[in-house]
Amino acid sequence: MKTLPPEWQKQRAVLMAFPHKNSDWNSNLNSALVPFIRIAQAIAYTTPVYIICDDKEAISGLFCSPRNLSFIEIDTNDTWIRDYGYISVLENGEVKLLDFAFNAWGEKFSFALDNEVNKKLHKKGYMGVTPLETIDFVLEGGSIESDGLGTIMTTTACLCNANRNGGLSRDEVEAKLKAYLGAKRVLWLEHGYLAGDDTDSHIDTLARFVREDTIMYVQCLDAEDEHYVALKKMEEALKKFKDSEGNFYNLLPLPLPSAKYDVDNNRLPATYVNFLITNGALIYPTYSVEEDKVAHRIFKDFFEAREIIPVECSRLIEEGGSLHCSTMQIPF
Repeated sequence: MKTLPPEWQKQRAVLMAFPHKNSDWNSNLNSALVPFIRIAQAIAYTTPVYIICDDKEAISGLFCSPRNLSFIEIDTNDTWIRDYGYISVLENGEVKLLDFAFNAWGEKFSFALDNEVNKKLHKKGYMGVTPLETIDFVLEGGSIESDGLGTIMTTTACLCNANRNGGLSRDEVEAKLKAYLGAKRVLWLEHGYLAGDDTDSHIDTLARFVREDTIMYVQCLDAEDEHYVALKKMEEALKKFKDSEGNFYNLLPLPLPSAKYDVDNNRLPATYVNFLITNGALIYPTYSVEEDKVAHRIFKDFFEAREIIPVECSRLIEEGGSLHCSTMQIPF
């Protein structure tokens, strides 16, 4: 019996990989470190954080308190550990770590170092005796969502893309998800994207399970916005999805943040859906726009028993990702 646990299951730790001078963040490294430090501190409020970095003395010195923080020196290309970190499954009630192949979203960037992180971290002993299996199949953590009951939600634009595994059919991908993750069924989104996103429409930028019967998703109400048609079609598809009991899901829309642009006037992939659920907390990205307050109220109303912690993430989307992309949880 194998299953992919949901993010709200109790967590042993959360992995992060910090920016460094040999990464794409180097042009403004100090400003990049600020949101990573704040994210790590927010997670450490309730959950241990394993911080992969190039210089543990330098990085640890940036924190006022080391509580719940471990600093581990491993070389990396980039920081988006959601997509190259362990994907953890429960097999016969025990955690097993899966090390899928990573190719930087279709070889868009360098990835050789990132693709070795899981093996190196395991050899250092931080995962204890938890077994590790390396799998020759490209699969990123941000591309899949689980309800913990055997349902996986994903997008065809990503998992069926020719730049991952040669362009598999939906049936072929489903067979892999059933074999590796214990999926019983797969919900496919055919529409939905964010301008400036390098991931080919990762599900964790668009729609997320927050409970077995509930999905939060990004909603665009501005008919003049470039995302309106695609996100409207995505919304209509979500309305047709049913859970394993045959009931329609409860749907909670999150606003699309006001447009953010880089110095070259390229739109950036801002989304509130890229939040992280930890032990006792909900940590979500903000972008210094008016919708931040709306998102906060939605999170506060739904996650009544959790601490709601915002982190300004405009610097992260300049490099193509956001809060959830920079983390990966390890369940108990």
